[in-house]
Amino acid sequence: MYEERPSPLVPGAVLWRSDGPGGTVLPDGCMDLLWAGGRLLVAGPDTGPHPAGEVPGAAPGGPFWGLRLAPGTAPALLGVPAHELRDRRVDLAGLWPGAEVRRLAERTGAYEDPRDGLEELARARAADSGPPDPVAAAVRAGLRGGRSVATIAGDVGLGERQLHRRSLDAFGYGPRTLGRVLRLQRALALIRRGTPPAEVAYAVGYADQAHLGREVRALTGRTPGAHAPPPGPAAGA
Repeated sequence: MYEERPSPLVPGAVLWRSDGPGGTVLPDGCMDLLWAGGRLLVAGPDTGPHPAGEVPGAAPGGPFWGLRLAPGTAPALLGVPAHELRDRRVDLAGLWPGAEVRRLAERTGAYEDPRDGLEELARARAADSGPPDPVAAAVRAGLRGGRSVATIAGDVGLGERQLHRRSLDAFGYGPRTLGRVLRLQRALALIRRGTPPAEVAYAVGYADQAHLGREVRALTGRTPGAHAPPPGPAAGA
């Protein structure tokens, strides 16, 4: 079972809950605050598929409650560069003082829905920390708009190497990898609606259907068809 809803208090964030074995977390450029088994954890940005519910010290399959933070926004809140958490799930006590994390975990668990506690934690932390790197927002918007890395670097007044370093801190990987991940997410959204692969490739900017297939396999470990809805009247609805 999985459900999610937008956060009304944390801009760009999504509140979610997962309960039960199975499933795979795919790269999306995001980082998550998690509450599971009375503990607060952090899921770093992924570069490939990760088994859902596979978190050190947590019961396999959950339940898990989470706050998914928009790409580039988590490092300011956590006080840790994103690349240090790439492809990792860690206890928040490894990043913040243990006594503070224990207090926050108890407070989060006292909510009827722990997602509300995660949301309040992030809102309060954001009020005490600095804003996200403004370059991160420009990179994200530029990539989603189809702009090249060189053009984005010029737009923000940085060299490509400087932009790469800033992107590692903000997203966990460089702008070209982030662009692949964001394009993957756009492609998967269409595939899951039943859009034919050739149309998906054209719509999101892959060179052709073969290019789409290579990228989906590289980042998810599965073919595009494995992400499509089962055949039937509902496909494409």
